[in-house]
Parts: sequence; C-alpha cells; structure tokens
Amino acid sequence: MANLKQIVEFLNKELKIKKIKDKWIKNGLNFKGNNKIDTVAFAVDPCMYVFEAAKRKNAQLLITHHGFWLKRKKDITNVTKERLKFLRKNKLSLACYHLPLDAHRKYGNNALLLNLLGAKIKKKFDDCGYEGYFKKEQDINKLVKTINKVLHTKSHALLFGKRKVKTIAVVSGGGAYDSYEAIKKKIDVFWTGDALHSIYNAAAESKINIIFAGHYATETVGVKALMPLIEKKFKVKTIFIDNPTGL
Repeated sequence: MANLKQIVEFLNKELKIKKIKDKWIKNGLNFKGNNKIDTVAFAVDPCMYVFEAAKRKNAQLLITHHGFWLKRKKDITNVTKERLKFLRKNKLSLACYHLPLDAHRKYGNNALLLNLLGAKIKKKFDDCGYEGYFKKEQDINKLVKTINKVLHTKSHALLFGKRKVKTIAVVSGGGAYDSYEAIKKKIDVFWTGDALHSIYNAAAESKINIIFAGHYATETVGVKALMPLIEKKFKVKTIFIDNPTGL
C-alpha cells in the first residue's frame, strides 16, 4: 500500500509544477483525504460523476487534469462546496495537474498528441504546446480521420490550407487563440480542442488548416499516460474514469 504524500511529491517533481506558472488552478494536492493508497483513479475533470465512480471503484486517490480553480476565494461556488463535502465524507484525496501536464515532454497532452500522429517534435509552441513535422507529407483529410479515430472524437476542421501538409502545432484544450501564432509561423496545420467562431475568417484568409478535436478528447492522453508510471512505481491499482462531454 502506497503513501499519499509520496505519490503527490513524486508527481509534483516529475511534472515540474514549481517551474510552470498556472494562473488557473492550484497544481498538486487539492484535497487531502485518505493517506494510505492502493487504488488510484484518473480522469480529466474533478466533478461529482467522477467522484462517485471513484468511490464505487474503491479508489483512495483521484488524479485529474483540471482542478478546483481554488486560487481565489471568489472561485469557491456552491458546486465546489458540494464536491468538497463529498471528498471529505468519503476520504477521497484529489491531486490535479493542469498546465504542467499539458507541457510535459514525455507525459504531457501536447507531446503525446503529436506522437499519436507519428509527427516528430521540433520545439515548444507558445507556453505549453509543441510544434512538429512529418517526415513525409500527410493528406489533410486522412489526418482528420486519424485524429477522430485515435481520440474517439468528431473534429470540426477548417481546411483552408494545403492538401498535403508537413508542419503541425498542437495546444490541447482551450488553445484556439494560439491559431494566430500558427498563422504567424506559417504552420500547415494547427490542432487544438475548443472551436472558436472568431478564428474562422482568420483561418480562411490566411489559408491555414485548423482542427478542433474537442477540449475533453485532446486532454485524455496525459492522465492516461501517468497511469502505468504510478502503477509500476508505487505498486497500486489504477483505473481511468471516462466522462466525455462531447465538447
């Protein structure tokens, strides 16, 4: 049986949470419940559906990508209070890793998304994304189909650019505004999660391909990648709780 503190301290160090500024959430331990851990649940969002599923699976620790947004007192809503009440009652510990998990070169969402397409990572893109390239040009329509298949999603694609593409940049989740950086750098394909109306005309006029694959779908890969790492190092059982929003 593993110790909560050891698991959290290991992830804090591995994901380098002190080196990445995150204005949105408190990364690391968000709620301390049970100290002794033999089952760890992983999910994208810390919501009641996920909490209840973790309880049914007898998990003592839940690790999520999104957090409680507790950096400011005004962010504590009645919904948050009910969630905290559930965690407290069921002694369920919660640790969250947001931008540090997006940005990580090995376990992060963005690096892993490029790996899924067989793209080679070239360098960082903006704060937590990555820019890459394909050794051989890829057909843009086939690329969209591949993304839909590997992420079990239905992408909204703005295909205004080249039919055969070589360069790609990715920022998972809510990275739509980084489309402008991709336009500036003349990247063939920009891949993100949330679709944004205001990007449409800029994409059309700049003749770039932009793929919106869904916020949830693009941020499942990071937490899943942590599962075998934690399972092997701490000899615990791990489970993934899927709660797709379709967004």
